[in-house]
Amino acid sequence: MGLGLIVKCDEESLIKASEMVKKGKVVVYPTDTVYGLGCNPYDSSAIDRVFELKSRKCKPLPVLCSSMDVVRRLVKLDERGIRLASKFWPGPLTIIAKKRDEALPKILTCGSDKLGIRIPNHEGAKRLIELCGGSLVGTSANKSGLKSPKNPSEVLKRLGRGFDLMIDGGPTTLGKESTVIDLAGENPLVIREGALKASVLLEHIV
Repeated sequence: MGLGLIVKCDEESLIKASEMVKKGKVVVYPTDTVYGLGCNPYDSSAIDRVFELKSRKCKPLPVLCSSMDVVRRLVKLDERGIRLASKFWPGPLTIIAKKRDEALPKILTCGSDKLGIRIPNHEGAKRLIELCGGSLVGTSANKSGLKSPKNPSEVLKRLGRGFDLMIDGGPTTLGKESTVIDLAGENPLVIREGALKASVLLEHIV
């Protein structure tokens, strides 16, 4: 079980959280959309724990990135992806693209050759991701089937204290999940409409 520590969203705590991530620990952190449950995307055991905490079987996990350089290392973004990224990142858009980095463990994507990635519009989250080396798993901090948490007390209600550390950044600004678009195939496919309207996204692709 985790320690369930709760700390402020300041530089000292972000450094502490990043050190824990590097040691294979699982942390909860605020983003622009909802609170995220994060770990090192290259650490299979930490990813296992994320699934355990969420009480869910394998379902691909998205990765939050600190910059476009990191995004390009992880996935192959085509022209459509680059256009959407330049318009909506940092922000509440997750783009699913073909995976490029072969070092990412299979469990992260549950064996799929695709990966969902996003650059969040939240200073604390971006700084944490940067301190972690540029990438961090970013799935909602709740048990599977429950609503995504918008503040720390909702995290405790919907996830419990099995995490190692939570960064308390107060309520999230959007309080709604990111919109997810799959660009790995020929036709763009909106998997989930969240904080961004699907119609707005598609305008920028066509």
